[in-house]
Amino acid sequence: MIREPALNSSSSSYTCVAIALHWLVALLIFFAWPMGVYMHDLPLSPQKLQYYAWHKWAGVTVFLLALLRLAWRAGHPAPALPEAMPRWQRQAATGLHHLLYLLILVIPLSGWLMSSAKGFQTVWFGVVPLPDLVGKDKELGHLLEEVHEALNFTLLGIVAIHVAAAIKHHLVDRDDILARMLPFLRRTPS
Repeated sequence: MIREPALNSSSSSYTCVAIALHWLVALLIFFAWPMGVYMHDLPLSPQKLQYYAWHKWAGVTVFLLALLRLAWRAGHPAPALPEAMPRWQRQAATGLHHLLYLLILVIPLSGWLMSSAKGFQTVWFGVVPLPDLVGKDKELGHLLEEVHEALNFTLLGIVAIHVAAAIKHHLVDRDDILARMLPFLRRTPS
């Protein structure tokens, strides 16, 4: 379970591992999301199948990195939010982070389930075949496709809020919230 940051935490920045995992997952999502939108309506071709393979590889990797992030976070809580930050903002930040973690786990699972239901096995990096999670079922495949798409658009909205909040904290509030993930932006000594 994700722990809420303690207000008296001695660290004001995430660990190097947490920062690396954050940006790696973000980069993979920024690759996989537009690829998924682009490839969806392409006519069937070897290129489309290659795009689907890359999309699945990114999704499985995001899922595995999300599990690693959760494991790391369990032993390395997030740095404290500024005490001057209103309580509702701290609660919103915690809720938003929980939702982001949930989505980066559920979205790849929904894609894996969809591929299984549509009868297309997921083979990670073309080497590691993953077991089908459900049997082939055309109707279930179409339903899971809609679920996968809706979850991805939800993620897009949540990421937009996340980014906007980080920028607002940096440019308007002038605190070090953004610097927790980009330490070179730090304004105040640690």
